[in-house]
Amino acid sequence: MNVSDNYRHSWESYWSETSGARGEAIWDADPSLSAQPHSELLLPHADTTRTIVDLGCGNGTQTRYLATRFARAVGVDLTHAAVEHARRAAAAEAGPDSAAGLVEFQQLDLTDTDAVRALHARLGDSNVYMRAVIHQSEPDARPRVATAVAEIIGSAGRAFVVELTSASREVLQRAAGGPDGPGPKLRRVFQHNLKPADAADDEIPRLLAEAGLKVLATGETVLPQTEDHADGTRIDLPARWFVLAGA
Repeated sequence: MNVSDNYRHSWESYWSETSGARGEAIWDADPSLSAQPHSELLLPHADTTRTIVDLGCGNGTQTRYLATRFARAVGVDLTHAAVEHARRAAAAEAGPDSAAGLVEFQQLDLTDTDAVRALHARLGDSNVYMRAVIHQSEPDARPRVATAVAEIIGSAGRAFVVELTSASREVLQRAAGGPDGPGPKLRRVFQHNLKPADAADDEIPRLLAEAGLKVLATGETVLPQTEDHADGTRIDLPARWFVLAGA
């Protein structure tokens, strides 16, 4: 079973109505706050000569950074609009000193088992970077998302997965409950019926284990957002990270 039409439409409409400019999406933090520190946690466990696949890449900000740390980076996203944003941004950054030539983007439904297997067949065992994808996926789709991670890394790749915890809900409620309501970036998330921090805390490690993934390292962190609370402090969403290997 692939994602529902409603879910696909919600994300397609979100990215269609959101510019591809860096930071325009609320979760599109600068790589210095996201992919860079996450890479430092993954690198001791991963072979950097392998491709890294950014699952749920959005407009590709993190993917382009990952291409500077690994042999090649492939960003995949459910939506056509996000992939087009990512391709345009990579083309704009292309130059003799950039990593743009080492990055590519494609549309992919992580719940489409045949498509995920085809990607693995093309790339071989790869590393994976997945930031905040399972928690907002439809409940019935979450096991397949976790299985997609296992399929792509195979026996030799490694994965870095970071997901929001339930504590993020309180932070989001605070951000939405200011005197003027949510800021424009968070408001756009709600308007498109996207559901952040929707998974229970014990669900993520259970799904990873059921997919045959072994935890090599784990810890707590926050995912910085590109919008502030009413008092001017940045919205930081509590999260938990995992470095994973195949069983």
